[in-house]
Amino acid sequence: MQSLDIFSLAYRSVSGNRLRTGLTVAIIAVGITVLVGILTAIDSMKNSIYTSFASMGANSFSLRNRDMQVHIGDDNEKASKGNKNVKKVKKSNSYKPIRYQEALLFKQRYKFPATVSISFRASGIATVYKDDKKTNPNVQVIGGDESYLDISNYEISAGRNFNSLDVESGRNVAILGKDVAEKLFGKKLKDVVNNTIRVGDIRYRVVGVLATKGSSNIMSADNVVITTVNNTRRVFDRPNASYQIGVAVKDIKQMDAAQGEATGAFRIIRGLAINEEDNFVISKSDSIAEMLFASLSKVNLFAIAIAFITLFGSAIGLMNIMLVSVAERTREIGVTKALGATSHTIRTQFLYEAIIISVMGGLIGVFMGMLLGNIVSALLKSSFIIPWLWILIGVSLCAAVGLVSGIYPAYKASKLDPIIALRYE
Repeated sequence: MQSLDIFSLAYRSVSGNRLRTGLTVAIIAVGITVLVGILTAIDSMKNSIYTSFASMGANSFSLRNRDMQVHIGDDNEKASKGNKNVKKVKKSNSYKPIRYQEALLFKQRYKFPATVSISFRASGIATVYKDDKKTNPNVQVIGGDESYLDISNYEISAGRNFNSLDVESGRNVAILGKDVAEKLFGKKLKDVVNNTIRVGDIRYRVVGVLATKGSSNIMSADNVVITTVNNTRRVFDRPNASYQIGVAVKDIKQMDAAQGEATGAFRIIRGLAINEEDNFVISKSDSIAEMLFASLSKVNLFAIAIAFITLFGSAIGLMNIMLVSVAERTREIGVTKALGATSHTIRTQFLYEAIIISVMGGLIGVFMGMLLGNIVSALLKSSFIIPWLWILIGVSLCAAVGLVSGIYPAYKASKLDPIIALRYE
């Protein structure tokens, strides 16, 4: 009997038991939907993160008083406990804020061929007003100097950047992000420059508008108001305020050397002893993205674990269903053998049936998972993703589940004695 004929018999048998087939297909489809759906969504999130952090510039790094911790679980804590050779930081120095005077001293002493900027995140929940119009209370207010826009990879679309007089005097001037400007002045952005706005109760004169930076739902770089760092010192000053130092090197190949010199210079400014660990961190935009990816990889493992548990249950269910099918079709198997079918033919037919059911579940699961994953992609304003790797893995897993689940029932069916099978009622 030809393989195509055996496959046709197997397909007709599967089609004839729609309820049983449908339930088994649904169980397998759920496992693959979870696997492909979550992993597609994570790929979408990674694309969105890459888009957000790529705009921050690959040739820059920043000095902060503490690291941005983005992790799931207590892996970092365990690692710190397990590493006995780490130098200790005095409790009085831990997370010590970077004062403006320290940041200014670093800017004066740092002689590496690079651009240095001092900035301060004054607020992330500000409301900006223009007459009867106002923004949502989620606008970032950032204080920077004349180099802040260059280091942060912002461009001016209208107006000008801050000059030295703006920074030194700390006068009330501001540069608006694209989202804020459109919210207050409309899409056409008429008469924005030299107009006035209000951030809370403080009035500012707009000197510039930023070009769009490609915001995403993970990070909005356009929903921002930038004023001078000395203005934020005067208006938004608070106890334990910590400033950020940004450094942009002219040649990306000198990044490691620039970081090494920055570490040495700032350790002296912070008054750290030789046997003390740094009480500040140097971070690049891609290192923040890597922390996010590390967290997402744990979600990856979680999704894979759920999918494998579901597929394992599906394999057991499919094997039971195939064994029931063998019992119900004993007389049919006897007739087929009496007509000349060999044990190999019967065994192949039952294997085909198991694989057909599994692959059908896999294809439905792949489609549903891709659909659910790209719903997340649409919400994040990321591109449509077709996860070819996960599609291939999902369908291959289902075929393997069908093959493994069908081996024993197929073997049992092929060993039936045709005389006994014909007498079976």
